[in-house]
Amino acid sequence: MDQDKKIKEADFLKLFLKYENSMRAFARSLLPSWTNVDDVLQEASVVMWEKLDQLDSEEGFFPWGKTIIRFKCMNLMQKKRSDRLVFNNDLLNLLADDAEKIDENEYAWRQKAIGGCLKKLSEENQHLVMAPYLNHGSVKVLAAKQSVSVNSLYKKLGRLRDKLLDCVNTQRAYSS
Repeated sequence: MDQDKKIKEADFLKLFLKYENSMRAFARSLLPSWTNVDDVLQEASVVMWEKLDQLDSEEGFFPWGKTIIRFKCMNLMQKKRSDRLVFNNDLLNLLADDAEKIDENEYAWRQKAIGGCLKKLSEENQHLVMAPYLNHGSVKVLAAKQSVSVNSLYKKLGRLRDKLLDCVNTQRAYSS
């Protein structure tokens, strides 16, 4: 391919930032925690930078990035095999195959829909739903801070997540 059509290093940051949230969502669909996502995205960005000469067009950036992230996720999960909560490779591949079918527009739509639905919750419930994902501690720690049982907090989180899912599904129905 003509060198003039290849992606230039100066464009890398622009493309990475454009697709970062979608790549983050893709990685999260394969990994058990946001900490893992951060680690994988950091490693993947280095690989992307080093292999930028393999990319022929801006349109290919997101699928190419997802492929690199997928392998980084698999490598991380292989390292964590001793943890009983780690997905096996077959399941991880199934999840990755499904997640790869989702394009960046769908990730962006989902993020916007979830954001809108979260705003419909009270501020207290918003914080509660987001706390486990923002490294504010496990549900056990949150329950202790709120002086409630772990079981009751799990039930409340379940109801709130169901409410968010219903809201997103309703938005999907109206946008179709």
